Amino acid sequence: MDSGKIGNLILKLRREKGFTQKQLADLMNISDRTVSKWERGQGCPDISLLPELSSLLSVNIEEILDGELTANDFVGGNMKKSKYFVCPSCQNIVISTGNAMMSCCGRKLSELVPNKAKDEEKLEVSQVEDEWYITSDHPMNKDHYISFIAFATGDGIQVIKQYPEWALQTRLPKRKHGMLLWYCTQHGLFYQLI
Repeated sequence: MDSGKIGNLILKLRREKGFTQKQLADLMNISDRTVSKWERGQGCPDISLLPELSSLLSVNIEEILDGELTANDFVGGNMKKSKYFVCPSCQNIVISTGNAMMSCCGRKLSELVPNKAKDEEKLEVSQVEDEWYITSDHPMNKDHYISFIAFATGDGIQVIKQYPEWALQTRLPKRKHGMLLWYCTQHGLFYQLI
């Protein structure tokens, strides 16, 4: 740990938030001299203060300890290349258009890698008027179900949440061709082109 880098980052983030040293110190129930000491690289925050400091400065604890914020490279605008994350605890769905660190329920989430569905795994897609009607015989019980369906084109994504013990059937507006993705709680993320 480089206390100088950590101090510079705390100073930068504090100023971005518009806090004085005294205001930040008061919010944390510490002295402003302690904040000054951190910012001058004369010491580092106590481990017990890191969660609160992280919250107040809107930054991960890891980045405070690294003493720098890692910027993501610009990936571009193709929504078909979006990255999907699902929390194993609460099944929260997070989508990112570029490289990102995601966390939920206190856990760091890993990017899901979509697998191309085999013929027997594909969802059934039929056209009804100007919509796609999507169904499947996939199990939909509490231990094994499809959590969400997403349809991604180059310029947009539509996500439809699915629930256990409901039959999987949904409709999507028929638009240009794209990628149909779905997440099985036991087998992961799959896709097929339509």
